[in-house]
Amino acid sequence: MPRLVRDRLTWVMYVQLALWVYFLYGFGPVAPLLRDELHISRTLAGLHGTAFAVGGIVGGLVLPALTRRLGRNRLIWAGLSCVCGAALGMYAAHHIALTLTFTTLASLGAAMAVNAINAALTDHHGTAAPAAISEANAVAAAVGLVAPLVVGATYAAGWGWRLGLVIVVLPVALTAVYARAKAVRPPEPAGFGQPHAGHRPLPGAFWLALTSLFATGSVEICLTLWGSDVLRDRVHVSAGVATAAVSALIAGMVLGRLAGGRLLLAFRPTRVLLGALAVTLAGFAVFWSVTVPWLAVAGLCVCGVGMGLHYPLGVGLALAHSDGQPDLAAARASFAVGIAFGVAPFALGALADRAGPHQAFLLVPLFVAVSALAIVRLDRSWHREPGRAGAALEAGPGPLSGGSDGPQVKRTRAT
Repeated sequence: MPRLVRDRLTWVMYVQLALWVYFLYGFGPVAPLLRDELHISRTLAGLHGTAFAVGGIVGGLVLPALTRRLGRNRLIWAGLSCVCGAALGMYAAHHIALTLTFTTLASLGAAMAVNAINAALTDHHGTAAPAAISEANAVAAAVGLVAPLVVGATYAAGWGWRLGLVIVVLPVALTAVYARAKAVRPPEPAGFGQPHAGHRPLPGAFWLALTSLFATGSVEICLTLWGSDVLRDRVHVSAGVATAAVSALIAGMVLGRLAGGRLLLAFRPTRVLLGALAVTLAGFAVFWSVTVPWLAVAGLCVCGVGMGLHYPLGVGLALAHSDGQPDLAAARASFAVGIAFGVAPFALGALADRAGPHQAFLLVPLFVAVSALAIVRLDRSWHREPGRAGAALEAGPGPLSGGSDGPQVKRTRAT
């Protein structure tokens, strides 16, 4: 059974991921607030999801070359610097052109930091990498759980939601000082310092995992960006309460990710993901159908339990089928997440302007079905052609770095 060693580097990467997630989940539920403040339609407010997409897609284009040239360590800190710059810029932004610009900057920074962190965790932990990625996202979701509460509280107090986002700058600076003082650096990828090195085509199984990642990313961004709007429109709670209630979704994600680390030691990741999709669908059915506030919030929480495993398992499966190219796979994953962040909330916002947010949210079970179909096909492909990554994952959480010419796993002891 794989053993997860949580050394100093592991904890620093957990914190780095968590700081981005704080911004993401803090900004997610403010779309209705921005709509009210800027006097724009739901369709225009949904463009903030498109701005997230642009940042992710640009990241997917430039990250392979940037990783080879800069290395993971500098890429992570450059990405978090972009997130801090976006938070500070958003504080003074009172026009949609500016809010869209800073949203794009934050998304680009996230693509740089998150993809480097996922690839570094993969190389650093080897066979325990799926558990490490799941746990990293659990820690991040736990921190993200606080974000809507802080944003909702600052808004309700009359200080504005922007102050809740700017808070992220201080812990980023403190973490950077600590990492530098303790000389904590992630393992660098194969090809680091060789900006013109090539790469092999990614296999077909990778693209199935990527399809699932697109669909589950669509579910997550729809619920985090517009879930509070449904609560306001159908359950008739106040704007501040609806914003803070998104924390129930994130609380469920924390629980799901904590449980996921254990489940991955006993079950194949594809089966765990299919179970998570079923839980998400059950929670959504409650959230969508009831008009009692506490039941709607409970449904959101159940959604979160399933949804919490979508991203870490989707990324883990993509890296597992990368043919020993985790950094390239992580960069390509930015396309899937970026497109999801762009297409899904914009489509949902456009439908909501015509049919109302409640009816528009029927897009969510459609995305769940797309993900489930892709994962079923991926699961069956392992029986037909159980490649190295597939065979390893069938036996349990296997090395996500894949082939023999991929990066070597560095074993470290806890410090």
